[in-house]
Amino acid sequence: MKEGPDIAQLGALIGDPARANMLTALMAGGALTASELAAEAGVTVQTASSHLKKLEAADLLVQRRQGRHRYFALADDDVGALLETMMGLAARRGLTRTRLGPRDPALRKARVCYNHLAGELGVALYDGLLSSGSLVEENGEPALTQAGRDRMTAFGIDVAGLEGQRRPLCRSCLDWSARRTHLAGSLGQGLLARFEELGWAAREPGSRVVRFTATGERKMLDQFGPAPVQEALRLG
Repeated sequence: MKEGPDIAQLGALIGDPARANMLTALMAGGALTASELAAEAGVTVQTASSHLKKLEAADLLVQRRQGRHRYFALADDDVGALLETMMGLAARRGLTRTRLGPRDPALRKARVCYNHLAGELGVALYDGLLSSGSLVEENGEPALTQAGRDRMTAFGIDVAGLEGQRRPLCRSCLDWSARRTHLAGSLGQGLLARFEELGWAAREPGSRVVRFTATGERKMLDQFGPAPVQEALRLG
């Protein structure tokens, strides 16, 4: 008998088309009802409930109750990171959907990956933090430097509070569309929340798309983007 983690079971759970659609619908970081997830999956509510029980039993989803209503969300960052990595692998192997939605260009530019910024702007943010010395990579994973800590604090982010959380402060996540790394972890979430708080960006209702205002995008890239992008903005 084989021993160790059962990736076959995990693969079977995620690989079902209806369950895969439900999980990706929750990548926006919110919580949805069984009816809403049934619509995303194109199945009946009864069938969706059966799928949700299996996903919840495997700790891929968590259930939240509010009054008479039940909502479902991804269990944690690990599940979100796994789904984003699988999307990246599927894209690199040519396993893409045959029909792209009208929001696809917007998804590629900026979107929510569970709770942090992904897409072209998410990759630009990560590259800029590395090139400025705010982040360094240690054994393939990002770590916040003292200069980065000072910079985040000045930007209005409570780094000490983020470090007190159970999840990692910084974590790499493979972007499925750009096929590059973007920043996950509590700092990734904190930066996106701060961009929203400042009015630089907002999440599009019912979608994973993050819409930056023209001013917000310029300010984000000017402050956190890679040096060549910053220089182009200043010359422009």
